[in-house]
Amino acid sequence: MPAPDASVLLTPAVPVDVRLTLGVLQRGHADPTVQSRPGGVWLCFRIPGAGDPVTVLVRPAPSPLVPGPVQVLAWGPGARAAVAGAHRLLGLDDDWSAFDAGAAALPHAVRRARREHPGLRLPATGRMVDQLFTVVLEQKVTHDQARAGWRWLVRHHGEPAPAPAPEGMLLPPTAEAVRGIPSWQWHAGWVQPAQSKAMLRVAERATALERLEARPVDGRDGVVAALTSLPGIGAWTAAETVQRTHGAPDTVAVGDYHLAHHVGEALSGRRTDDAGMLRLLEPWAGHRQRVVRLIGLAGYRFSRFGPRLAPADHRRR
Repeated sequence: MPAPDASVLLTPAVPVDVRLTLGVLQRGHADPTVQSRPGGVWLCFRIPGAGDPVTVLVRPAPSPLVPGPVQVLAWGPGARAAVAGAHRLLGLDDDWSAFDAGAAALPHAVRRARREHPGLRLPATGRMVDQLFTVVLEQKVTHDQARAGWRWLVRHHGEPAPAPAPEGMLLPPTAEAVRGIPSWQWHAGWVQPAQSKAMLRVAERATALERLEARPVDGRDGVVAALTSLPGIGAWTAAETVQRTHGAPDTVAVGDYHLAHHVGEALSGRRTDDAGMLRLLEPWAGHRQRVVRLIGLAGYRFSRFGPRLAPADHRRR
């Protein structure tokens, strides 16, 4: 492996579970842009604004349960900038102390999940356009469709990542590349017409969207308000985006097909809707997304109703 163009050894005062923290950025095991490998987590991306490509390797501490050193190595023109932003990428600005002080009222399984995963942080990538591309491809489709769409987009319209990125890893497509995709070609990626239209809107406004990284999440002039003003970008898409770009600890994705049911069962023993979910989460205002993440780690076996959706695949027709 060649020497990195930039590197840093972080020594956080809190545990950092690198794989769990960065796992929310990986779209499936075959994601060409984020991979968890035996040596650590690899990420390939461009620096917002500058557009400089970079390959990053994050080597975890010896244990995700106690504080320990985390090494970040970077190669390519964007290496220095990537290393400078490593603390935000790993959620080291993510303070759980106020949440922990009020966690006693949470169900036992959720409290246990917090004890068993003390290294969970909320990452903040700052990369608005990349995250919007991934989330838009998840709008109102199945898990398999979303993952297939992202792999197709990156493999056909992404670019090689700086060495020594593992074989098969690529940079996400630029906004310019997305704007150049013919309308008929989206069909080959199992991407629905409404999704491709939203993708083009994001690509057309890429420069302005990248500037949103400096804004607060909520409020009249916040990121969520700015995102939801765009046609094709609703509350669910905005929430799923800022959870990753800003590490937003309180932003919950309303409109999700399963989330309200799961939160309802975990916190009250019965399914609920979005309004009911928000009422149940109200005691943890300021930390609602932390609660949601822990519910996902708590080992609940949620009820299932109805047949599993099997959408028709017309890509080769």
